[in-house]
Amino acid sequence: MTESPFDLNAWLRRIGLAGPLVPTLDTLRRVITAQSAAIPFESVGVLLGRVPQLDLPSLQARLVAGGRGGYCFELNALLRAGLKALGFEVVSCIGRVIRGMEPDAAGRPATHMLLRVELPEGSFLADVGFGNLTPTAPLLIAPNIEQATPHETMRLLPVGHELTLQAHIREEWQSIYRFSPNPVDDIDYAVGNWYTATHPASLFVSNMIVARPGAEGLRCSLFNGRLTIRRAGQLVEQAMLADVAEHAATLRDRLGLALPEAELTQALAELGRRGTVGTTSPFFS
Repeated sequence: MTESPFDLNAWLRRIGLAGPLVPTLDTLRRVITAQSAAIPFESVGVLLGRVPQLDLPSLQARLVAGGRGGYCFELNALLRAGLKALGFEVVSCIGRVIRGMEPDAAGRPATHMLLRVELPEGSFLADVGFGNLTPTAPLLIAPNIEQATPHETMRLLPVGHELTLQAHIREEWQSIYRFSPNPVDDIDYAVGNWYTATHPASLFVSNMIVARPGAEGLRCSLFNGRLTIRRAGQLVEQAMLADVAEHAATLRDRLGLALPEAELTQALAELGRRGTVGTTSPFFS
């Protein structure tokens, strides 16, 4: 089967960059910053019972032409296609979310897509799909080096044959996910995507989550109607949104997401049906 062509120019327009771009570390840094800011993390479709489609035509139609966001499998699959189109050497990897756990926490499913990009300077982690802790810069895949990003300082902690990504938040190192830099096949993403979009224990099945990194180190997130803005883990602003109109304006102006009114109304009704309006998560509040 012939792979569908990738519309590089449309993707670059969507993330606010102009070509030509060459596959260098500086370009990788610019691309990660641009896509993180332009395409929000969101899981509204999962709340409404939809399993995200990860084929390239679907990703381009939804995230590029349709102006929507997505979660890790969608956002990083789109990033992978864009980087390859620019000439980067990209390796597909997978991780285990251990947010709020010890670096070596066991029993976690492999449900987070991330990328390894090979450059003359070394191997770099590229990830635009981890909600309100998305790394907003490429990270050298080397242990125990503190690396600055436009938001948090991050590091990779060795754990056996894997590495745990940590962020320095409120004067302490907090674990995000653990991964192996070894390549995986796309079927592993298909399995992880199905689990994340359908398993009753998945955070996304019962909650409405939208997040986007902002300028000056700010991170903005919306969790079940509660808008939260933080910098380096410290609360800057928080408010409960009242109705569909306030949700629509906040999503559009603060999070870069223009949801169709019918879908937004349906999502808020689903939160009401599930009894999760206003409920919080320690990682989005």
